[in-house]
Amino acid sequence: MTVHIGAAPGEIAETVLMPGDPLRAKWAAETFLENPVCVNEVRGMFGFTGTWRGHRVTIHGSGMGMPSLSIYANELIRDYGAKTLIRIGSAGAMQASVALRDIVLAMTASTLSTPSRGVFRDLNFAPCADYGLLTAAHAAAQTKGIPTHVGGIYSSDVFYDERPDLNEQMTRHGVLAVEMEAAELYILAARYGVRALAVLTISDHLLTHEALPASDRQSSFRDMVEIALEAAFA
Repeated sequence: MTVHIGAAPGEIAETVLMPGDPLRAKWAAETFLENPVCVNEVRGMFGFTGTWRGHRVTIHGSGMGMPSLSIYANELIRDYGAKTLIRIGSAGAMQASVALRDIVLAMTASTLSTPSRGVFRDLNFAPCADYGLLTAAHAAAQTKGIPTHVGGIYSSDVFYDERPDLNEQMTRHGVLAVEMEAAELYILAARYGVRALAVLTISDHLLTHEALPASDRQSSFRDMVEIALEAAFA
């Protein structure tokens, strides 16, 4: 048990999928895992452990933003022995070639700052995904015929952004999408020597201003979860 996770020793699997929304963690666990058991509900941040094709898996919420994810990822790695952490979440497209419901696999994650910025001081550390997870996820998506993009994303500190000039430059430089957690996850994975990847579903578009209705999001997120699970155990 830690400050933020009430699971007993052994109740967290080495492979953890991390949606931001704790209710999405509940949905994913009940949809994809066999015999899921709730192992955490401290502060309403649900975590469930079950099996997928015989492999133990935990699906645990991370909350919104890098500071929240940093709390849970640190404790999952340091105190519970998590070895593979895959963020499953939504993102906003920043390229015309990226459409709603497409999958983005984040090879790198740019950011203005993260909770780990104080560690690096003057260094602009380049957070990146685990190559093995990345290639396995891409192969799984290709097999399923799901439109998928691999490249750099932007992890933002804020949801209500007021930097159209920065967004314009990121689009100009090929950044695929924006979300709020992956950069810190990749930094922590590098620090502790574990594997990490962000598998993202495009739920809205910064250029066209399209957005998926809430009722459509759950069905669109199935592909993302299946890709993450197949990549974890490839």
